[in-house]
Amino acid sequence: MTAPLPQRLTHRLTADILQDEAQLRALIGEPAPLTCAKITDRLNHATRVFVERAPLVCLATSDAQGRCDVSPRGDPAGFVRILDDRTLLLPERPGNRLADSLRNLLANPRLGLLFIIPGATETFRVNGRGLLTTDAALLAPSTLEGKAPRLGVIVDIEEAYTQCSKAFLRSHFWNPSRFIDPAELPTGGQIHRAIQGDTFDAAQYDAERAERYRRREGFY
Repeated sequence: MTAPLPQRLTHRLTADILQDEAQLRALIGEPAPLTCAKITDRLNHATRVFVERAPLVCLATSDAQGRCDVSPRGDPAGFVRILDDRTLLLPERPGNRLADSLRNLLANPRLGLLFIIPGATETFRVNGRGLLTTDAALLAPSTLEGKAPRLGVIVDIEEAYTQCSKAFLRSHFWNPSRFIDPAELPTGGQIHRAIQGDTFDAAQYDAERAERYRRREGFY
């Protein structure tokens, strides 16, 4: 059953809110046959290249109630290992210990992956199920900087297909002239101060975090 919308959104409800797929299809139409034909349940010699060359993948999960989360995962290209044409291994590296994705997978194994390759405008999507594993022999080949992951996600592929370039072309994502100066964004410390108040030492927080990154502390 769909959860009710928060009260703050009810004033936005109008007859223009779509209620079902029939209304959606009347608006946008049906996908082209070739678009549907590219969706398969496994990798092939062409699509596996996207997995092998991607240093970044976004992992989408949801809990038993359908509350969603998406999280980036990054390592040298090929870090998501192909065990066979229907199975992947995503190593889990140290993080903030919130474990949102991992807790979601324990409650609901459904997941989605989006593989992103620097400079490429096409991406690769995988949907399927994820199982958490601590199999040391399976995880050992994912060792980096002398440290093997203690945990990994075995991905059972149900859908695998390329995503067209339109989003990256419309956004000019890889165009260096569109890159911003990171100084234009708030720092982690500034965000904490906005939440916790002006007594929070944002400069100290940012300096300490930068030093941890410089030492690659907690990377592996």
